[in-house]
Amino acid sequence: MPARTVAVIGGGPWGLALASAAARAGTPTWLYSRQSREGSLPEGVRQASGYAQIGEVARLVILAVPSPLTGEVARAMGESLDGRHFVVHGIRGLAKDAMIPLSEVIRRESPVRRVGAIGGPVSAGELLAGKPSVMVVGSAYPEVRGAFIDAFGTPSLRLYETDDLRGLEWASALVGYAKAAGFAPGLIAALISRGIQEVGRMAAAAGGNEHTLLGLAGYGDLLASVEQPDRPEIILGTALAHGKTLEEAQAMAKLRVEALTLIPRVADWAAGHRVKAPIFHALSHGVLSARPAAAVVHELMTGPVEGFV
Repeated sequence: MPARTVAVIGGGPWGLALASAAARAGTPTWLYSRQSREGSLPEGVRQASGYAQIGEVARLVILAVPSPLTGEVARAMGESLDGRHFVVHGIRGLAKDAMIPLSEVIRRESPVRRVGAIGGPVSAGELLAGKPSVMVVGSAYPEVRGAFIDAFGTPSLRLYETDDLRGLEWASALVGYAKAAGFAPGLIAALISRGIQEVGRMAAAAGGNEHTLLGLAGYGDLLASVEQPDRPEIILGTALAHGKTLEEAQAMAKLRVEALTLIPRVADWAAGHRVKAPIFHALSHGVLSARPAAAVVHELMTGPVEGFV
C-alpha cells in the first residue's frame, strides 16, 4: 500500500475539510461516505467504494464520523484493515458507558493497534477554505504522528504533536464554551479559566497530562470556539441563556451538539472519581435542566472557594 496515501471515513463537513487539507498538501486522498459525494468532493479527492478499497490504497486512515458510530465503523473497517494501518480520529467525545477515549474503542473493535487523534483550535470551514490553521496530532506512536504531519502539513496548516493521546482526547471531548448573553467579559474569562482547570483535573484522573489542557488542545481550542458565533455549541448555549427550552435551542443549533449527552456523563464521572468540577455540575444540573442562567451563576458565585487561582 502507498505509504503517503490518506483515506478519510466520513462525508460530513469535518470529513470533507480534512480530505481537502490532505489533498492540498499534495497527498493522494480518498474519501468514503455512506452517501455518495460524487460531484461535491474537494479538488484532488477521490471517492472510495468501501472499506476494502481503503485497506488496499491507504496506510493512514482518518476517522471523522459522529462519536456514537465509532464502534460500529471500527468493526466494519476492521474487516479490511490490520496492524499495518494507522488510524487517527478527529472525533469529539468519549465512549458512552465507561468514558473511554475513542482511540481505545478503535483498538477494541478492530485489529488496528497504532492509533491517534487530532485536536486543537481549527474549524471545518477554515480548514476547507485553506485559511491558516493550527492542529495537534496525538499518538503514543511516533510513526503515526509523523505520517499525519507528512500527509497534512502545509504552509497554511501548522501541525504540532504530542504523545499524550489520553490528554488530547479528553481535551477535545470536554472543552466547551463559557459565553452566554449578558455575561461580562470578566465573568466569561473566569469561567474559561476555572473550567479549563476542572478539565485538567479530570484528564489527569483519567491518565492524561494536565498540562495538555494548557496548550492548543485546551485553551487554544476553547478560545477559538468562543469566537465562532456560528458553531452549534455557541448557538445552543446562547439560546439557553436567552430562556429558550432545550428542544428549541437544539432546533436552532441544527447540527448535533455532543455536549448535551457528554456533560451529564462527565459530571457523574467526576463525582464518582472525587474530582471537583462545580462548573460541569452547574452545566449538567442547571443549564441543561432549564434553570435560569442567573440562578446558575449565583450558585457558582456563592459556592466554596477552593483550589488555586
